[in-house]
Amino acid sequence: MASTDLQRFCDELRAKISIVDVVGSKIKLVRKGREYMACCPFHNEKTPSFTVNEAKGFYHCFGCGAHGDIIKFEMEANGLSFIDAVEKLAHKVGMQLPKFSHESKEEAEKKASAYDIMEMAAKFFEKMLRLPIGREGLDYLYARGFDDAIITKFRLGFAPGNNGLKAQLSSHGVSDKEMEELGLLTIPENKHPHDFFRNRVMIPIVDKRGRVIAFGGRVMDKSQPKYLNSPETPVFNKRRVLYNLNYARDKGFEAKRLIICEGYMDVIAMDKYGIGYAVAPLGTALTEDQIQEAWKVVNEPICCFDGDLAGIRAAVRSVDRVLPILKPGYSLQYAFLPDKQDPDEFLRAKGTEEFIKIITDTMPLKDLLWRKNLEGKLLQTPEQKARVEKDIKEEIAKITDETVRNYYIQEMKAKIYNELRPQQVFFKKQNQEISRKPQKKSMIKTVKTGLDDLVSRYVISALVCYPQLVDEYEERLLNFVVKDPNLKKLYETILDIVHEEPEIKTEDELGQRLDEKYGDAKWRQQVDLRILKKQCPDIIKMRKDLDERIIEVQLKQLDADIRECKRILESGNFDDEDYRRFESLKKERDTLIAENEAF
Repeated sequence: MASTDLQRFCDELRAKISIVDVVGSKIKLVRKGREYMACCPFHNEKTPSFTVNEAKGFYHCFGCGAHGDIIKFEMEANGLSFIDAVEKLAHKVGMQLPKFSHESKEEAEKKASAYDIMEMAAKFFEKMLRLPIGREGLDYLYARGFDDAIITKFRLGFAPGNNGLKAQLSSHGVSDKEMEELGLLTIPENKHPHDFFRNRVMIPIVDKRGRVIAFGGRVMDKSQPKYLNSPETPVFNKRRVLYNLNYARDKGFEAKRLIICEGYMDVIAMDKYGIGYAVAPLGTALTEDQIQEAWKVVNEPICCFDGDLAGIRAAVRSVDRVLPILKPGYSLQYAFLPDKQDPDEFLRAKGTEEFIKIITDTMPLKDLLWRKNLEGKLLQTPEQKARVEKDIKEEIAKITDETVRNYYIQEMKAKIYNELRPQQVFFKKQNQEISRKPQKKSMIKTVKTGLDDLVSRYVISALVCYPQLVDEYEERLLNFVVKDPNLKKLYETILDIVHEEPEIKTEDELGQRLDEKYGDAKWRQQVDLRILKKQCPDIIKMRKDLDERIIEVQLKQLDADIRECKRILESGNFDDEDYRRFESLKKERDTLIAENEAF
């Protein structure tokens, strides 16, 4: 379509659609003479300065300068591209957007066909859920507390294990190649094709215009992987899409609040309790594109994470993603649920009112940045404190916006001065306390165990050979420190890759991503993959060897702690807490020895 044709089409849209209706669907307008007034939807204000003029067909804000017509409003208020905004408005009045050229027409027809196929798949899964074959899936959803209204709203379904989807789509003329391209069919080499999703509760993923573009599938037992998401397709880019944004956008705009949680089941659970402004990433860590999509709804979305290890790691990774794209007025807030609960568990136990308190009392990004760099760090010597200060400065340097970066420098300088750098008054007070009080010898606290290079190399090699072991062993390795800086970097890179892409299950897949991260294959010199594969040809043997080595390191540390406790007890200068600690360490050691013998 030529530019003159497009201009003519847009003029027709403006003539057919009332700007008051378009703007009024987003905010409450009050008539003042010939115009309508409201508080501006694009910036915070208490006194209305936003006007809509029906006769002239435009809106204008005297506070922030926002100005435009119905198309501009749809783009700005809903985060749509120009074409998407025009198409959405055209749909309201039954107008068909012409094709731009022969090439774009073919591309548009292919995409339209893809959306049709995904819609057929969604309807198939919905139908299966209500048939006897889907009873297990329906019972699972009921057990989660999802009633028929929620199931219908989110179009939840069930994927049977009998290749029913392939048969259904084939009967409508969809080829195996089309199904595979859309992530609905797997075609193994020298084997029969089969449905990608089998024996799972199905959650359709839709775009901002409500079109089905992908699916998420959840198992109903404890088998792995627990969640399976559609691969990337011509209509689905998992790094750009936020689940439920099509519903949460308007709700969040009204509430001036948007919650980003960890998974789509959390989103559905929150909606069940009346919290309709939640979204979630799709099988990846929160990305820059997803953060910017959330910023189109509110300036400071709330990242709500479980209080467990995975939740804390997700929060820390989001800090790395958001720092480079920070801009004036836009940031992230953080809320952590207690007792390692997810939103569904917390809402069931405490209810909506308590949940709102959690997401109201949030932690700003600057505080999480501070905690990220202090967590687990020793701060007993000037050198240790200097290292933390250096790390924080390097993090702040990632912020590209000069104004935001300068304010972060000021904030962190104040924190470093008050909390890290010693002050004369502090030393004076401490010296007075020391001179007045006799000092009691106290037991040395257990610190994180340092892994020697051989053990570190063995553990990291095992994780490269069998990436699925990361989830099983990450928490157990929290109390161990990798001493060698190169091995430490490799270990942290492996964790980041596997958390961002949980579908990685093989050595080849992880090795390829490590090559990309390092820019070469030199990381392979730090691991012993060939030798390890000979020693442990399968994952069962590897688990046994890892367990034995981890327990061996723990026993060495416990023996050292027990010796220190004995020294304090024999000195006679101890209290009940020291003795209880001694007995606890011995009991822990006996348990570990029993576990080791069991292997």
